[in-house]
Amino acid sequence: EQLTIAIRQLFAAQQGKYGSPRITDDLREAGWRVGEQTVAKIMREQGLRARATKRRKPTTRPGKGRWRAPDLIGRDFPASRLNQKWYGDGTQIATDEGKLHLASVLDMGSRRIVGFAMDAHHDAELAHAALAMAVAVRGGKEAIAEVIMHTDQGSEYTATTFRSACTRMGIKQSMGRVGSALDNAVIESWHSTLELELRSLEHFATKAQARARVAAWIDEYNRDRKHSACGMRSPIDYELALRAGAQHERESAA
Repeated sequence: EQLTIAIRQLFAAQQGKYGSPRITDDLREAGWRVGEQTVAKIMREQGLRARATKRRKPTTRPGKGRWRAPDLIGRDFPASRLNQKWYGDGTQIATDEGKLHLASVLDMGSRRIVGFAMDAHHDAELAHAALAMAVAVRGGKEAIAEVIMHTDQGSEYTATTFRSACTRMGIKQSMGRVGSALDNAVIESWHSTLELELRSLEHFATKAQARARVAAWIDEYNRDRKHSACGMRSPIDYELALRAGAQHERESAA
């Protein structure tokens, strides 16, 4: 009975976002000795089911002209280190004042959103702003040498503004095929999570309200959201662990 109460409390605290693997990890952090199958069984009995991700509708506007970046990913999504593979995409946030557009950049090495920008217009300047933030967060041009920036073939990514920025920063552009969401599944999945957990649960009267809430949600995601690929750590905690391990290796070598 106490375990059931603890599970219900954790499920409510996460607003129904966590399934049995993450709930189990939270329970173990709290001192419980429990297996995932037991947690899953209790959640089924209590009718506690994490909300399923909805498939996003494609919003890509293919860029005009002949230029396209080659596909350097080929659906080989994982990254063995930070600043190896970045994924970029955009989505829309509905408000009573009209649509607010969000552009995001995700580092596959830790699943962290390293850059994002919001504006009333869906264009190359918005994509560039998200990229500029990502570069700044990672410490500048020298720290991201040879990173791959993978996107769809949207006009914002084929535009001269974005292409020139990538060239200046030494970023390799990569693009999937037109109409194939699977070629950019990493960031598509992340935006689906945002849409489900934020947009479907909250109503935004103004664009300013949406800006503030989306930014807060991204910060919470980076700091608190656990990923199985990160050893059930949040993106930022995982990066801190990587840096601590690298520092330990340097000290040992010295």
